[in-house]
Amino acid sequence: MSDYSVVRLEDVEEMNDGRLPWRPVAARLGITAFGATTWTAANAGDRVINEHDETEPDADEELYVVMRGRATFELDGERVDAPAGTLVFARPGVKRTAFADEAGTTIIAVGGVAGKAYEPRPWSVFGPLYALYQAGEYDEASDRGCELLVEYPEYAGAFYNVACCESLAGRTGDALDHLERAVALSEGFRALATGDADFDPIRDEPRFVELTGA
Repeated sequence: MSDYSVVRLEDVEEMNDGRLPWRPVAARLGITAFGATTWTAANAGDRVINEHDETEPDADEELYVVMRGRATFELDGERVDAPAGTLVFARPGVKRTAFADEAGTTIIAVGGVAGKAYEPRPWSVFGPLYALYQAGEYDEASDRGCELLVEYPEYAGAFYNVACCESLAGRTGDALDHLERAVALSEGFRALATGDADFDPIRDEPRFVELTGA
């Protein structure tokens, strides 16, 4: 394997998780030290960065670089003009979003948790399979999700999302196995599963009750 990679933006497949189209740059290049994702607006006026504030535990510091076009950022209510070449840094707790002022505006977001080894967010790992999930193709999403688990065996969010699909696909044993692994890797998924409707098909299973305390 080469120690470097070179790709054009258009070579990174565009994904859509039901919110905004994005490109998983870090995954495409095999980056494991930090997250890197691009977001592109089809039209002027489109939101290009979802509004969020990174207030959850282990939230990311984020650097946004306007690669193409022009954007307007809103940072804790303050509007910031950001033509191509602008760098915007936001610490956890800052409410942020951005809108495209030109069609095709593209922003790359680079992030990681200060002082901790990088761990991809569940949406970035599972994103390529989100369309299958939305379409109700739970069996295929489960099969392909299990392939992701081989690639990302240390990421609790991947196990959790696969367990969701397996629950909806009627694969009770597999769903419980993968949910148990998710909880073992990250305790927060225990409470999350308690209120997640994806687990309604297995909610009465004794093992699910034991895992979640529900």
